[in-house]
Amino acid sequence: MSKSDKEFREALVGKKIPILTLDNQWHQLIGSVEPDKEVLKLQEEINELLKRQGKARTEIRKIKALKKKLMQEIMENAEDASSGKNKKAEDKVNDNKRLINECNEMLRDYEDEVLELPAKMEKVNRELMIHTMEICYDVLRKNKAEIDENARWISETRTELKRRLIRKQEQEDMNQELYNYMHNIFGVDVIDIFDMAYLNKDK
Repeated sequence: MSKSDKEFREALVGKKIPILTLDNQWHQLIGSVEPDKEVLKLQEEINELLKRQGKARTEIRKIKALKKKLMQEIMENAEDASSGKNKKAEDKVNDNKRLINECNEMLRDYEDEVLELPAKMEKVNRELMIHTMEICYDVLRKNKAEIDENARWISETRTELKRRLIRKQEQEDMNQELYNYMHNIFGVDVIDIFDMAYLNKDK
């Protein structure tokens, strides 16, 4: 990582960036500049992390509901199980306790994942943002160069057009002046004869 790249990334620390793949405007933006393989890879990574987050939260809800049900069953069977006379109730309580322990382990795993995922998503999302910016600014630079070239061509063309318009007007004025002098000096009849000879030849 270059010094400027490091400084650039450090300057972005603490800046709040929305999850880009959930932003419709980001999809419009990246669609207009044609995403490359890196953007598609990062996009897929974020979407996969979002799926994992959604699944973890769903599983937590399911496990908590199951744990509540198991605890309710333990309470219902507690009296019979503690008497030592109801083996079925005792086995049920023991099974439920074992299942609750398993639920607790699974809950810890999913809750740890839910806590870890935002940082992972932020890291990938930041990379996606930086790469998106690189692509967009590259397009902006290329477009600016073409805009400048077109502006130069338009300016030169406008100058040439103006020069030619002036020259055209000058030649038209000169022709009119010559024709007027010739008419005044030689008369209409003579000019008509020369018009037939010279103007017809030009055609």
